[in-house]
Amino acid sequence: MSLKDMQNDVDGWISQFEEGYWHPLSMLARLTEEVGELAREVNHHYGQKPKKEEEAEGNLALELADILFIIGCFANSLNIDLDKAFQDMMNKYRERDSNRWTRIQPEEQ
Repeated sequence: MSLKDMQNDVDGWISQFEEGYWHPLSMLARLTEEVGELAREVNHHYGQKPKKEEEAEGNLALELADILFIIGCFANSLNIDLDKAFQDMMNKYRERDSNRWTRIQPEEQ
């Protein structure tokens, strides 16, 4: 699925409700909330804070997908094409950071 397909899926979901997309500040708050939920799961899986016995096991993939959903909402509400934005961002990194880190050298045979 491309980012455009994701944005279309999100729009199809949101468009069925009268409330539509939230205001940008509300979406930013929701994005922050979802990132916090991801952080909590990462901390439980890899950090030093174990879950309580009565807490259900979380799902890192679903937490990341929740973040993608909100990013899709945010982009759609602001008419941002995420496919184009992602390509522009990757071009920026390729130009700016191409020599920033040590490249892995191919093994000789």
